[in-house]
Amino acid sequence: MDGDAYTDRELMVAAAAREIDDGDVAFVGMRLPLIAFQVAVSTHASNARSVFESGVVRDTPADGFLHTMCDLPNLDRAVSTTSMIDIMSRLQRGDIDVGFLGGAEIDRYGNLNTTRVASDSGSVRLPGSGGACDIACLSQRTVVLMAHEPRRFVRDVTYNTSPGHGDGGDWRERESVAGGGPDALVTTKATFGFDDGGELYLESLHPGVDFDDVVADFPWDLRTAADVTGESVDRTDPPSRPVLDLIREFDPDGFWTR
Repeated sequence: MDGDAYTDRELMVAAAAREIDDGDVAFVGMRLPLIAFQVAVSTHASNARSVFESGVVRDTPADGFLHTMCDLPNLDRAVSTTSMIDIMSRLQRGDIDVGFLGGAEIDRYGNLNTTRVASDSGSVRLPGSGGACDIACLSQRTVVLMAHEPRRFVRDVTYNTSPGHGDGGDWRERESVAGGGPDALVTTKATFGFDDGGELYLESLHPGVDFDDVVADFPWDLRTAADVTGESVDRTDPPSRPVLDLIREFDPDGFWTR
């Protein structure tokens, strides 16, 4: 793709990278977060670090394309290549500022399902949790990335694989869940925040996306930034030219982003 045009996934990477603050320790999963961390540490968050479930800790972009967190470029010049136990211990100590998650379903309080969904032929088994439940429970905040499809937004998740804000309010405190829970959702159409009661609300629309098209995808009355902060719903900033160049440097064939 030439020029300043970009794909939905490239926009998602740029939006996800903005969720990493300078100095953050980010628990980076597979796919788009791999690229988002590399963009963040190359631009506004040079003091950020990434940790991977496999045991890798990095503070610089990998020198080569990453299909998985265990690829050799991710090990080369890493801060450390330790164990899964050590990485999960960091989660338990509260050392992780932001964790990235995905999901097949999400409800209004950010609870995520990656275990099973119902279909016309019965129940369909999904990959499950891996380390996602630990990340959801123990990170100081989490950022969710998923494709924007109406079937993914449900009143109640079929299976609560990765707890968000439970049934809202002080649920995490009542249930002694240590981390801060979902802070943002980035989809292929919009970005969302979570209010003080833990409920999802529409924060910004991606360029060219209609408000009514997004709202219609939710089976409940979706709140907006106007309801929560009094501000209007913004337009998501598209990736700048330098950021787009970085995304294509880290994903030269568009394996994750096209």
